[in-house]
Amino acid sequence: MMRRRTTLLTGCTALALALGATACGGGPVSAGGGDKALDGQTVTVAGVWSGSEQKNFQKVLDAFTEKTGARTQFVSTGDNVSTVVGSKIEGGNAPDVVMVPQVGVLKQFAKKGWLTPLSPDARRTVDADYAPVWKKYGSVDGTLYGLYFKAAHKSTVWYSPEALTAAGVRPPKTYDELLKAGHTVSDSGLAAFAVAGQDGWTLTDWFENVYLSQAGPGKYDALAAHTLKWTDPSVVKALTTLGKLFKDKQLVAGGPNEALNTDFPGSVEKVFGPRPQAGMVYEGDFVAGVAHDQYGKAIGKDADFFPFPAVGGGSAPVVSGGDAAVVLKDAKNAKAGMKLLEYLATPEAAAVWAKAGGFLSPNRKLGLDRYGDDVTRATAKSLTGAGNSVRFDMSDQAPAAFGGTKGTGEWKLLQDFLRDPSDPRGTAAKLESAAAKAYRN
Repeated sequence: MMRRRTTLLTGCTALALALGATACGGGPVSAGGGDKALDGQTVTVAGVWSGSEQKNFQKVLDAFTEKTGARTQFVSTGDNVSTVVGSKIEGGNAPDVVMVPQVGVLKQFAKKGWLTPLSPDARRTVDADYAPVWKKYGSVDGTLYGLYFKAAHKSTVWYSPEALTAAGVRPPKTYDELLKAGHTVSDSGLAAFAVAGQDGWTLTDWFENVYLSQAGPGKYDALAAHTLKWTDPSVVKALTTLGKLFKDKQLVAGGPNEALNTDFPGSVEKVFGPRPQAGMVYEGDFVAGVAHDQYGKAIGKDADFFPFPAVGGGSAPVVSGGDAAVVLKDAKNAKAGMKLLEYLATPEAAAVWAKAGGFLSPNRKLGLDRYGDDVTRATAKSLTGAGNSVRFDMSDQAPAAFGGTKGTGEWKLLQDFLRDPSDPRGTAAKLESAAAKAYRN
């Protein structure tokens, strides 16, 4: 979210949503000289990325051009990739490749018959180089459609070492210690956390880490599949736990109202910008990209992270997200699109973005030395080392109407809960009502 989910401050002010138009990240990339297999062909790629993420992905596309001769066009869709791509398919202007940030959207596309299964070459690479969990999340009814190129480690709490040192705080190991440390930071003059309540997806990530640790992976999987209702006591318990933080004005910078007016980039700015207002911000590894690219922070020195702490005696959670590349059946150049997927499956492609920063690959064959700093190497090692114990972002597994749409479903209900966390049981009931409607659809 992206998750989306990881849209940054810079980038196009107007999205080029007409897929035939030149994208705002530099336009079509021409093939270099030489005899290339895909000379004269153009691959259109739609995805949620903008700003520095789009620039860095363009470097990968440029490398694909140098290798194959294919031209590329990238179009940023904004958060509602399902709506934008669906309208383009219905209008007969489908892109060749879509970078899908949500398992639920991938399933939706597959159920509608919009996707082409991965080629044998791509499947062999996934089998050999990826943990089985990534094949599971890229498959629908036993058919592999999605190739996970970019992953997110969503169990990282980022902090200003200067702020925590000034408060005499060390990275906590448990959720209770996290709240205690937050109060100590607050007593030193800064709020504990910048919370990006304007972006509902960040609130789902908060909930998922608490729930996975507190309720365990079995219930997490059941809730993600909606075989467990949101009215289950485990959900109410997790909301109650999360509500302790949300309702504490010492912990949340500016209180709930300011948090609800703070987007994800703004939350990072509150910790790492020129006028710090908080000592910590919870979100995925992509926080490092904003802290470095936007505010010039040296990762590991001026900005660092600790793992999301264990909750209620459970294990520390490892929640992930990711962007899966899929090829659309209605694409004008689906064969060249599949060649792009085969390239994205390689460590060679992943290494291009890894060098640029702000990137994690689920590909186990990508050497840790290809990442540019020790902190990113640590998050990458944690992610790939977790193997099948990784749990994919729950909201991203849900139908988009529940888990991936602004102003509705889980995003909206957790924003309401941030505004007033006094009734966890009532919030759970509303979540169940919205989930039941979405999953029936």
